[in-house]
Amino acid sequence: MGIEDILMYDETIFRNSMVFNPDYTPQDFDFRDNQMEAMAMSIRPALHEGRPVNSIIMGPCATGKTTAVKKVFELVGQTSNKIVCCFINCQLHTTPFSIMSQIFKKIFNHYPPETGVPYSKIYQQVMNHLVKEDKSLIVAFDDVNYLFQSNNANKLFYDILRAYEEFPGVRTGLFVILSDLEFKYALDKNVNTVFIPQDIVFQPYSRSEILEILTKRAKHGFFEDVISDDILEDITDYTLDSGDLRVGIDLLKVCGNIAESNASPKITPDFLEQAKNQQVSVNLVETFKSLSDVERQLLKIVAENKKILTAGELSKIFKNNTGLSYATFNRTLDKLEFLRLIDTKLTGKGVRGNSRQVIIRFNPEDIKSLDI
Repeated sequence: MGIEDILMYDETIFRNSMVFNPDYTPQDFDFRDNQMEAMAMSIRPALHEGRPVNSIIMGPCATGKTTAVKKVFELVGQTSNKIVCCFINCQLHTTPFSIMSQIFKKIFNHYPPETGVPYSKIYQQVMNHLVKEDKSLIVAFDDVNYLFQSNNANKLFYDILRAYEEFPGVRTGLFVILSDLEFKYALDKNVNTVFIPQDIVFQPYSRSEILEILTKRAKHGFFEDVISDDILEDITDYTLDSGDLRVGIDLLKVCGNIAESNASPKITPDFLEQAKNQQVSVNLVETFKSLSDVERQLLKIVAENKKILTAGELSKIFKNNTGLSYATFNRTLDKLEFLRLIDTKLTGKGVRGNSRQVIIRFNPEDIKSLDI
């Protein structure tokens, strides 16, 4: 098919391609009722002139945390005008001014002036309005680790949670969405005294849950008979192995695009294999971009060694190359394993049999080719 044919071709196997987009919120959101009920209980005091309960929404990537919070916030907006729920994407907004501007926009339906107005002025307007209208404020920080990278987390937490000291009667709370379990230990003491959260844990989806989710997405996204049950089963296994539901959802979309580029009314096993090969390279690059310099260095050390190293051997190389501590090595190694860039396997040797082999999950040559 030539470029003109691609642009003009009006037949499609997609019923609704939007259902495969990362920001799509499904109407049927399954397997997270318990977590959403826990969030509702955290919000409930605010309906009765109390303070909302601070909560940490924690769990691995792609376990429904963001979608669940957005769903609950949507329900709050439908049932009460006494609570302002503001969702902040911390990948996009990391400065106090930017985040307070988002809260201002949620309350007043317009942004404050970008210049000439200090953060403190916007903050005062927000809090004064909440007191005057007798409304509570709940702010959800998604991907909160970005706030810590920009060193703004403690200020924002403090300003929001201790607002009652300057504005008597104001009621505020935080929903903190994170995948990094070290988050709990990164707050200042004066913030910890007011941020006493409950944990709401999102466990990884089981295989049967992944299959049901992907089947529903395929049903809403493709026309009938475009994708077979066998291919959905294969995609489910691939998704389970990756540990990331987004991989499976994206794979459905890529498979559909490849089928259309071949003018095929069905997704075939060959198209699935092509989609896997395309996706691995894209996902590796995107994940690598998100790593810190230290995390990239450790990953490249693993990739550059031809033999499989134990964690002890790797820590010595890491310390020699970076001068950083063993504790930093351990945290960095755990982060790479959490992101499924590496696997670790107990060997039964070493102290108490806890020696671990470090195994890379991608082609080492692909990682060595990435810019550090």
